[in-house]
Amino acid sequence: MIGNNAGEQLSILAGTLAKLDRAAPGYGVGRYNDFNTFYLQAASGTSGGSSGSPVIDIEGRVVALNAGGATGNASSFYLPLGRVKRALDLVRAGRPVTRGTLQTIFAYTPYDELRRLGLRPRRKRPCARPSRTTPACWWWGGAARSPAFEALQAGDVLVRVNDKFVTQFEPLDDIWTPPSAKPVTLELQRGGVPTTARGWWGDLDAITPASFVEFQRCSGSHGVLSAGAPLQHAGAWCYVANPGYALAAAGIPRGALITNIDAMRIDTLADFEQALMRLVMATAPRLRYSTMDDPNGSQLKSLRMDRRWFPARHCNRDDAQGIWPCVELPAGPASKPQAPASTTFAASPDPLIAKLSPSLVSLTFDMPYSISGIQDRNYHGTGLIVIPSGLIVTDRNTVPVSLGDVRITFAGSIEIPGKVEFIHPVHNLAVISYDPKLIGATPVRAAKLDLRGLKAGMPVSAVGIDAEGDMKSRSTAVASVDPLQLPLSRTMQFRDSNIEIAQLVNPPTDFDGVLVDSSGAVLGLWSSFATRPVATSRRATAACR
Repeated sequence: MIGNNAGEQLSILAGTLAKLDRAAPGYGVGRYNDFNTFYLQAASGTSGGSSGSPVIDIEGRVVALNAGGATGNASSFYLPLGRVKRALDLVRAGRPVTRGTLQTIFAYTPYDELRRLGLRPRRKRPCARPSRTTPACWWWGGAARSPAFEALQAGDVLVRVNDKFVTQFEPLDDIWTPPSAKPVTLELQRGGVPTTARGWWGDLDAITPASFVEFQRCSGSHGVLSAGAPLQHAGAWCYVANPGYALAAAGIPRGALITNIDAMRIDTLADFEQALMRLVMATAPRLRYSTMDDPNGSQLKSLRMDRRWFPARHCNRDDAQGIWPCVELPAGPASKPQAPASTTFAASPDPLIAKLSPSLVSLTFDMPYSISGIQDRNYHGTGLIVIPSGLIVTDRNTVPVSLGDVRITFAGSIEIPGKVEFIHPVHNLAVISYDPKLIGATPVRAAKLDLRGLKAGMPVSAVGIDAEGDMKSRSTAVASVDPLQLPLSRTMQFRDSNIEIAQLVNPPTDFDGVLVDSSGAVLGLWSSFATRPVATSRRATAACR
């Protein structure tokens, strides 16, 4: 294998082909995964930088392309050149690269497993003799959810196609490529019973999404389910190709199938566009969707409607030019002023929670762009009201930068926008403001701050809000007060230093907030410091100085 293994400018790795019919590697749900083809497995230990590199045999002939590898061992996976050469020949001739499909995923399975599915022994005789290119004659088991949905069932054993035995994927692909309106005859065994099915192969390009809508950096694409011959649109759906800014903040995953926005049914991309045009700025429409993990169920999430950061646009695939020309969509209705609302704080038998709940709020912060070396986009944490007329302090692991959207929740029931007023340049502190008129008569109050500092052995209580919005407290003590030492970051991002922090005995890890004494006076922030490449944040507190 000749390439740039491990980022080197030129590397040559030797290896041995161990398997010629390895199933296509799986790269995870929602990511690109190959199917209905063989890969070559080899022991060559390729790593990053080797993708696409030529695999050359001892006579100098290119036999495959390096495509992937298994993390933690020396296995590498090569893509054979049969389909690659076909595509190259068509491109050289100036012809389109057609791709036929039965919209069915086949599994290449050995005889022993097929017997459990009911394959009769006599069916393997026509191709039981191995050859140089076919180490063993195995069979495919077909999956449903395709144009042949009524004809195929999961677990079917494919014996013949158009009265021909097929023992490799490439000859099978040649049968329905290029696409044709002629039906294909499939000879199957289902539970040991011979059966015949007729299906139609279609054009894979014709059913590939050809348009998408980009809204708040998230892309909703349009897919078409085809059936019959010639291709007919039997159904359609809109799915999330990239959750981007808005949908990621709402917790809607990649690949979700959108079915409703509020009361409007979403069947096509045009329905999705019409729903967007009706949504008013700063509202919270409800979006219902299904996922691959639970295709028969659905989930409902609230979406924050916002057009400030990114324009909405519609893009169509242009096969002739090889690009996606886009046009911007209308702006839609403007936002309406948020009406003031009032709430009360729930009574608690815990005296510290009862005293601190009017001074603590839940904060969410969403970043439209990745800046200052910060890769994450969505944050949540707890804020402390220090001035009742509208000032809140929190840590920089909740509000890391000034560019973004801040939402403040009071008593778990009122949510209003906030504004980033100050980000401390060297320490873990951010100041947020809000309009006190928006919370009406909500009885918030500023926390009482105690500046005496934290000392080892001092009894304290941690009071805060967890990810579900519930108030919690825990009695503990200061274990030590030491200088903060965080690991160096791989990127140019904020890293606190030159500050002392307190470690707690049996500290809480499910909420953040403040440390208080027995009277409820705030001694310090029980907050978190963002660290990289450490996956989890380090819990610590700094005194109120």
